[in-house]
Amino acid sequence: MKGPSSDCHLCPRLVTYRSDNRLAHPDWHNAPVASFGPSDARLLVVGMAPGVKGANRTGRPFTGDHAGLLLYQSLLKFGLADGAYAADPDDGLRLIGCRVTNAVRCVPPANLPKPNEIAACNPFLTNEIRSMPYLKVIFALGTLAHDAVLRACGMRRSSFKFQHGKLHQLPDGLHLANSYHVSRYNTSTRRLTTEMFEAVMFAIAQRLAR
Repeated sequence: MKGPSSDCHLCPRLVTYRSDNRLAHPDWHNAPVASFGPSDARLLVVGMAPGVKGANRTGRPFTGDHAGLLLYQSLLKFGLADGAYAADPDDGLRLIGCRVTNAVRCVPPANLPKPNEIAACNPFLTNEIRSMPYLKVIFALGTLAHDAVLRACGMRRSSFKFQHGKLHQLPDGLHLANSYHVSRYNTSTRRLTTEMFEAVMFAIAQRLAR
């Protein structure tokens, strides 16, 4: 499953930011973050982009910052992961029937990619989806990821509106599940609670069991 090279130059702003981080933190990953989990998974979780002190530092999606806590704890609870999440890529956590990626593979300044950067990275998401032969459900965390998935599947954003807790049935047989992003802001303000997120996970687990 081919993704961007470690020195991808598609997005000049992200290249500059990556170079600055490499100078400031040479021991960090500071490169496009590869997907995590088996390619024969039936569930693909899609986030927004790596966090500067999270995946950009550790090299594994949703690992090393607050965003990974709720996500990986929920995957463990619903049998989609094995082991223990310790916010470290060497924690031994293993995903089962699940794969995790981001709509944009490089860390953006202020944790917010621009539209042209999302578009530039979208072919990698398209390739990801097409290369997963048993894929059944795509779980988009946030509006940006939702829109990126639709674009990767060749559909317009107006076709399916983002709605937390919604499970959309796409024309190609895939299902697209929506949740607010598992960011610190959303969980600390209780826009997204553990109960809310686990309710979506439960619906996904039911769909995967069919």
